[in-house]
Amino acid sequence: MAVGETIKVERLPAEEGQTVELGDVLLVANGERVVTGTPTVAGAKVRATVVGQGKGEKVVGMKYKPKVRYRRKFGHRQPFTALAIEEILW
Repeated sequence: MAVGETIKVERLPAEEGQTVELGDVLLVANGERVVTGTPTVAGAKVRATVVGQGKGEKVVGMKYKPKVRYRRKFGHRQPFTALAIEEILW
């Protein structure tokens, strides 16, 4: 991810337009320098703005048991939060 990109993450309890800080950064790179975390990079943060909330594409699943006429079809849409990356601090 880079500054200016929009990403989708697991739903966050934030409203549209609100600023969010993500603290669990696993890897940071700027051209020639790459820093990997063990397990996270100390002091690294990503500041982003909430663009919107939504649901992902539908995933269809089935339950089936042979010989007993048991069939169930179900669908699931995973909720997400869209974030616009403003800056990466480290």
